[in-house]
Amino acid sequence: MSKLWKKVLAASAAGALVLGLTACGGSGDGGSGDGSGDGHLVFMIWDPGQKSGMEAIADAYMEKHPEVTIEVQASGWDEYWTKLEAAAKSNSLPDIFWMHSNQMYTYADAGILADCSDIVNEADYAETSIENAKGSDGKIYGVPKDKDIIAFLYNKELFDQAGVGYPTADWTWDDLESASQTIYDATGKYGYMAFSHDQIGYWNFVYQNGGQILSDDGSEAMYTEPATADAIKYYIGLQENDWCPTQEQFANTGAAEMFFSGQGSMYYAGNWDLANLCATYPDMNGKWDVAVLPKCPDPADGEGRGVISNSVSYATAAEGENHDMAMDFLAFLGSEEGQRIQGESGVAIPAYNGLEDTWVQFFADQGYEVNVGNLIEQFDYSVKYVNNASRRAWEPEVEQTVLDIYAGTLTVDEGIQQMQDEVTQAIADQ
Repeated sequence: MSKLWKKVLAASAAGALVLGLTACGGSGDGGSGDGSGDGHLVFMIWDPGQKSGMEAIADAYMEKHPEVTIEVQASGWDEYWTKLEAAAKSNSLPDIFWMHSNQMYTYADAGILADCSDIVNEADYAETSIENAKGSDGKIYGVPKDKDIIAFLYNKELFDQAGVGYPTADWTWDDLESASQTIYDATGKYGYMAFSHDQIGYWNFVYQNGGQILSDDGSEAMYTEPATADAIKYYIGLQENDWCPTQEQFANTGAAEMFFSGQGSMYYAGNWDLANLCATYPDMNGKWDVAVLPKCPDPADGEGRGVISNSVSYATAAEGENHDMAMDFLAFLGSEEGQRIQGESGVAIPAYNGLEDTWVQFFADQGYEVNVGNLIEQFDYSVKYVNNASRRAWEPEVEQTVLDIYAGTLTVDEGIQQMQDEVTQAIADQ
């Protein structure tokens, strides 16, 4: 058993985690792990909004393999991980399941996941998606599902009321601030809503300024490096403007709710939310749009561009009653056909290279007047989601430290040093 997993088990015993996995995975039916099975595959996901898309891929596979039945089970994020961890503990993992990059090292390094290296052609997928599917040993433990990007949403009506031109690819942080102040002065509505978040918030600003959260190999924290610290200070400092809501306000009313109720004019969101937002707020169709993220006007290093890109993988247990069938279905999920079906569902951008337009076309086919095609160009300068094997330990601590800075219980300099120390300690304990 790895040193990592001993720590996870210890944490579980202390009540911090549900995890208590054995050294090799199980099957949906708790079978013998010899690869034979009854032809019924359980496919578990954490987003009910993507269930129909996953069922469409499963239907296409079952049409080719009538001897196989695939049941897609969807639950919310928290419930999903509780179920998956409990299933792993009892050696009864579902046949196929999603694996987030946050959890990949934990499961892969413990020997829970099947090695998918033989069914993944790395050249077919986005580099970030491949990297997020690897364990610490560099082997591929999941089939790349998608790749995501951050979108800059803006309310066209509020821009028009304030006489502000819509965001362009040339916009900088200066333009973001200027537009925010003008809109606030003219309409009384909020400008850019800078809520506390890493992937959708300050990480993007750090990399645009030429900073890093971790070193390239993930072995060192980089919070106190000048380019990183300056960007964190800038992002947190945006809340000091009257046009930005406070974190207390965000805790009561999310940025999306403020935006679509006309209380705020700009915010960042993951592309994975866009199809749902279009469907949830049909009365706002044509009244908002998306753009690429504004760039840093004077970066410490680089061109001022940068946007975080993450991805999800399809995975199966290292051993399981339906192992052979599960691996074959995994290969289909990662195929051009399977990835195309996913893109056409509109919920995720395929990880498979060249299929981005399938996702873009969905919005046009549905009559959604939002120019999501703008977002695809950001992959040219995207940054891999910040992750290392100790992330599970340091992420909640860093998140709380950021909130403490916002709350005023720590100065920003104290907080940045504390984040540096928290990540450094987590890496040392790994």
